[in-house]
Amino acid sequence: MSNVRLPILNEIAQATAASEVCEGEPNQDLAVATPMQVGDLAREAGKTVRAIHLYEQMELLKPAARSKGRYRLYGPEALVRIRWIGKLQDLGFSLTDIKAIVKDVEAEGRGSSAPSAMVKVREVYKQKLDDTRAQIERLRTLEREILASLDYLDTCESACEPDRLLAACPSCNHHDREREVPDLVAGFRS
Repeated sequence: MSNVRLPILNEIAQATAASEVCEGEPNQDLAVATPMQVGDLAREAGKTVRAIHLYEQMELLKPAARSKGRYRLYGPEALVRIRWIGKLQDLGFSLTDIKAIVKDVEAEGRGSSAPSAMVKVREVYKQKLDDTRAQIERLRTLEREILASLDYLDTCESACEPDRLLAACPSCNHHDREREVPDLVAGFRS
């Protein structure tokens, strides 16, 4: 395998580099990009300033430097980190979950090789994939139940007498007696 780095390792390396800049150590890579203040970063990322400050407070995001006026300055890696956080939130991770992932990987990355750190990330993503697939299957089952209910209710709409009372539905003669009443229909008739 070549020297390809996975995104999380780049994030960790950039966050470490950014923290070094904050502590006064120069970093040539970050000096190339125009630094952004928090409002600019929020606008670019489609987030609120409050969200950016929360990410910082939770140690998910670090400013690359400070201006002479002590304003936080962020490099382009901050946008990458914010997009990553957003994608993990879309997957259902809370900010606390994301912080735990970052801490685990940072701890693993300091003490061992990149591949072993990535094993941890892979385990988290694999578990999320399994959970997502299970959720998709539950949704497919629900979709089938809704479709069966709609099909059942279509008969009610087209064949039922307009003056028939809901209380008479359990003894309906418009539906095949062998056909099971979908739970979504049976539940409101009970």
